[in-house]
Amino acid sequence: MSPTAQVSPTLTKVTRRAVFPFTAIVGQEEMKLALLLNVIDPKIGGVMIMGDRGTGKSTTIRALADLLPEIEVIADDPFNSHPSDPELMSDEARDRRDRDEELPVMRRKVQMIDLPLGATEDRVCGTIDIEKALSEGVKAFEPGLLAKANRGILYVDEVNLLDDHLVDVLLDSAASGWNTVEREGISIRHPARFVLVGSGNPEEGELRPQLLDRFGMHAEIRTVKDPQLRVKIVEERSEFDQNPADYLERHHSEQEGLQNKIVEAQNLLPSVKIDYELRVQISQVCSELDVDGLRGDLVTNRAAKAIAALEGRTEVTVDDIRRVVTLCLRHRLRKDPLESIDSGYKVQKVFASVFGVELSEESQG
Repeated sequence: MSPTAQVSPTLTKVTRRAVFPFTAIVGQEEMKLALLLNVIDPKIGGVMIMGDRGTGKSTTIRALADLLPEIEVIADDPFNSHPSDPELMSDEARDRRDRDEELPVMRRKVQMIDLPLGATEDRVCGTIDIEKALSEGVKAFEPGLLAKANRGILYVDEVNLLDDHLVDVLLDSAASGWNTVEREGISIRHPARFVLVGSGNPEEGELRPQLLDRFGMHAEIRTVKDPQLRVKIVEERSEFDQNPADYLERHHSEQEGLQNKIVEAQNLLPSVKIDYELRVQISQVCSELDVDGLRGDLVTNRAAKAIAALEGRTEVTVDDIRRVVTLCLRHRLRKDPLESIDSGYKVQKVFASVFGVELSEESQG
């Protein structure tokens, strides 16, 4: 998801399997906002989406991947390496560039990789063929899912049921941007810059707090209760299933508009500033909520800048912080089994106190 990516011409016609358009998804604003902000700034650290079954989690994530503009990649590189940015190149691609080799370039849709629940570490990280390495003297590497997900989206459904060790591996790669595979004294690494999206149902168990804290944002989604809104969701889905091509054509201009907005936001992000006073107040909120570590401060600052960029501004406002602070901090609070207050409400209450603003009606509701 390079800031230099151009708007894709493939939106003008349906050339691939039809995917429900992102702009047609009704409700679930919190989840949609968290995903958009991570696409604008992948360094936010991914999204954990917890909610009821059948609330459109997978549909929304696939829709986002389909919406994103095409990216330039080195055609014969298995890691989707960027043709000119060394930070997004594999070591092999960088060596080829340093030798002034001509690198074939192609455009490709942003990949969304599904991580199966029963995946092994070899399947995720890749494997080294020791026999070939010893007999032929080459680093024979079979890329895994992390290689395919580079510069894309890695989606883990039911992440709370995934082996803790694998979750650690995913989070380490997402944080460092690199995946390293070592075996029998041979080490291979490749770029693994991806937006990590996990989803799950709280009824099936929670993630350990130290793992949950590593996700940049945490969105909670609930089944829609309003009967009229439920009818609208069902009707929209039925229309899409009956005639995907017509449905996509009707939403083409909205999709193109949002795609342009994302590209502009990615380009604008480096110019966005946040006042020192606001940064101090963000850290005060984290301190009063007794948030461990500094991840909460960092992620809230990044997310506030990303939302300002999304709206075409270069200055972060108090309202920008209000809209992201719950997403960034609710999962970092220490759990008190005797406390009945909702973690999101608690974050908004402390935010309102520190920033000297009124608690919004939405938060009180």
